[in-house]
Amino acid sequence: MMMIDVASADLLPGEARKFSFTVTASSLDLGEDISSYRGKVRVEGAVVDTGAVYRVIGTIWAVRNFICDRCLAEGKRESTCDFSEDYAKTPGEADGTGSCDGETIVLDDLVRDTLLMAEPLRELCKSDCKGLCQVCGYNLNEGTCGCDTFVPDPRLAALESLRKND
Repeated sequence: MMMIDVASADLLPGEARKFSFTVTASSLDLGEDISSYRGKVRVEGAVVDTGAVYRVIGTIWAVRNFICDRCLAEGKRESTCDFSEDYAKTPGEADGTGSCDGETIVLDDLVRDTLLMAEPLRELCKSDCKGLCQVCGYNLNEGTCGCDTFVPDPRLAALESLRKND
């Protein structure tokens, strides 16, 4: 559990204290994605007393395995995610801020949500991935397969039938 002790920090308004954590993906409860993370998840940042709230800012580093959505090749993605969240100084003051019990700030939910929000909708091994042949399933990134992939326009199918009748 990633906890920042703000009670004993004696932060003055405007003062910041740095923190650093290294956790496993399984401790973050990432659902089905737990097995795809390689190694540890690293979190570094600082907590700042702004006077009204505690502001937690930082960066998350993680490495994740994935399967390309076009060619089904395995890949690895290193992600860096920045975060910033305000925590009320006293319990019960949750006006658009995260919850803090007045003594500690728990970062587990913030880190998990940041990692999940950073997940792309489509994972590609490279930006110009050509995918698989629709006919034989050959990986087109490795070359051409020679299959006829011409697909006629269905809007012109009626005209094609007229040509065949002649």
